Amino acid sequence: MADELTAAAVERVFRAEAGRVLATLIRLVGDFELAEEGLQEAVTAALRQWPDDGMPSNPRAWLVNVGRHKAIDRLRRRRMMLDRQRELAIMAAIESEAVQTDRDDGLDDDILRLIFTCCHPALNRDTQVALTLRAVCGLSTEAVARAFLVGVDTMAQRLVRAKAKIRIAKIPYETPPPERLGERLEGALAVIYQVFTEGYAPTEGPQLTRADLSAEAIRLGRLLLAQMPERPAIAGLLALMLLHDARRDARATAEGDLVLLEHQDRGLWDRGRIAEGAALVERALRGPGLPSAYAVQAAIAAVHAEAERFEATDWPQIVGLYEVLLRLSPSPVVALNHAAAVSMVDGPQKALNLVDALAAREELGGYHLLPATRADLLRRLGRRDEAREAYRAALELARLAPERRWLARRLAEL
Repeated sequence: MADELTAAAVERVFRAEAGRVLATLIRLVGDFELAEEGLQEAVTAALRQWPDDGMPSNPRAWLVNVGRHKAIDRLRRRRMMLDRQRELAIMAAIESEAVQTDRDDGLDDDILRLIFTCCHPALNRDTQVALTLRAVCGLSTEAVARAFLVGVDTMAQRLVRAKAKIRIAKIPYETPPPERLGERLEGALAVIYQVFTEGYAPTEGPQLTRADLSAEAIRLGRLLLAQMPERPAIAGLLALMLLHDARRDARATAEGDLVLLEHQDRGLWDRGRIAEGAALVERALRGPGLPSAYAVQAAIAAVHAEAERFEATDWPQIVGLYEVLLRLSPSPVVALNHAAAVSMVDGPQKALNLVDALAAREELGGYHLLPATRADLLRRLGRRDEAREAYRAALELARLAPERRWLARRLAEL
């Protein structure tokens, strides 16, 4: 029983700290794969030692320290394969580097450093996001592949090539100087949003949300905004994350089951976060030039937050904002959300026409929310047999346990 409890404790620590531990190890050892190997060995050591010694007072520092020494051991074992001078220089740098696991000093934050490294212009945007999801969120390659709607082998090859490119091109694990931040900022915002999304709506697992990832993404957004307050896109992203996270406590029952927006207890919404997010939306929309896609998405979230009841939601305004978003950042997922909003203004038949046209383009073949949305529209139209078929298709694709239970209940109701 003690071993089982410790294994569960190590798993909790790993889920909460893996991203920051890996980012620190990468800073220390300067090699992505070596850091990953060190982290895995540190977790194995924790499973072996903590049952006897007890959990350390600072588990993250313990994992970093053990992972650092495991990396040094690996370098020593490889010394016949490495240039001796380079090996000594690397080990000296690792030994001399102060292990600061609680760094929170602006752009020198280890997670931000890793994100900016993954967002180097030498890597394309999808690779930047995929590599960060794998490293910062600790997602399996299979989960990352599902997030990008590609095969596991395809994603595994992308990740291997990305790590090799970082190593061969000798891309430094560092935050770029201020004059070069701009070229990586868009990618950094995209991956921070993906970290938040994985916390708000995980790709897989037993729980509806992962508060640790959402909190980490919001922390990073605050750090970036404090360092670059003149960038409206950062304000827009932070607003979007705060407004969504404000609804977290109302999104699930005590048993962990999904609660749709229309049935949520709005008294559980975090009004402090909503007020902060709404102020940031105005700030983001006042910026020069066209608003960012994050600002428009945040404006949509703000409209939802302003409604005292679901029935009072200003759906025409939401449809209009989605049309703006489709022009700024066209994507099949935005088009699907637009169709769902249209159903609240013009009825389910018009929305179903939009969804069927989207399905015909075959861009969301592995996305469970496409058949789920279609099923709901068919249900509202009274086309029960077709709705059942669509719910079954959604259930086959869904991987998150609360969503699967909700889809199964909908199917049973029909």
